Amino acid sequence: MAKKTNQKEKGFSLSGAVSWGVGILVSLAVGAGMIRNTLSIPFIPELITQIAGWIVVAGVIISIIATIFDKN
Repeated sequence: MAKKTNQKEKGFSLSGAVSWGVGILVSLAVGAGMIRNTLSIPFIPELITQIAGWIVVAGVIISIIATIFDKN
């Protein structure tokens, strides 16, 4: 059975918002570094690193959209 959440658990918290924002910025920075080959992963070809970077950026965008439209 799913856990029921009350209004207090779903409320706005400044620390939660700051943590989420920092996570978004760090993820975008890492994804951009991977795409531009500034950030490389040893023993992984550059093409795979770039693809992984695009996956990170797409995941961040999906996360932002999901958070905006979250109505639960």
